[in-house]
Amino acid sequence: MKSVITTVVTSADAAGRLPSSSDLESVQGSLQRAAARLEAAEKLAGNIDAVAKEGYDACIQKYSYLNNDGEANSTDVFKEKCLRDIKHYLRLINYCLVVGGTGPLDEWGIAGAREVYRTLNLPTAPYVEALRFIRDRLCSPRDMSAQAGTEFRALLDYTINSLS
Repeated sequence: MKSVITTVVTSADAAGRLPSSSDLESVQGSLQRAAARLEAAEKLAGNIDAVAKEGYDACIQKYSYLNNDGEANSTDVFKEKCLRDIKHYLRLINYCLVVGGTGPLDEWGIAGAREVYRTLNLPTAPYVEALRFIRDRLCSPRDMSAQAGTEFRALLDYTINSLS
């Protein structure tokens, strides 16, 4: 799994050298932010269902074609999958917070996701809207410390950009 540490070590090894001082500075920066990342991961893990539901509700509000007023059809199936996928992306973001890198998102959430969505003709805009809502709703110190919020927002932005 890709993290700052594994990236630095792999890169140095591939070049047949020891990690440089700039490599070590990036590792040190990652370690210094570890407490904030773990705080964000803990807060997200404790509230993932509520956070996902709020993001889901926001995307349903914006994309009225997803709201079919109780008629059972393929839209209901998409809505269920939409909430499931929002939770999936939040779990991957949680894993990224723990490892200190984007590896889980890159490996399990982004690689091929755009192609799958295009092939199945699924819109990504509702997922992007849900993640934007979650990012913009985040408040420090109500939800987590400012540094933890910064770490969480950075991964939300990374995910939003990958789906856009």
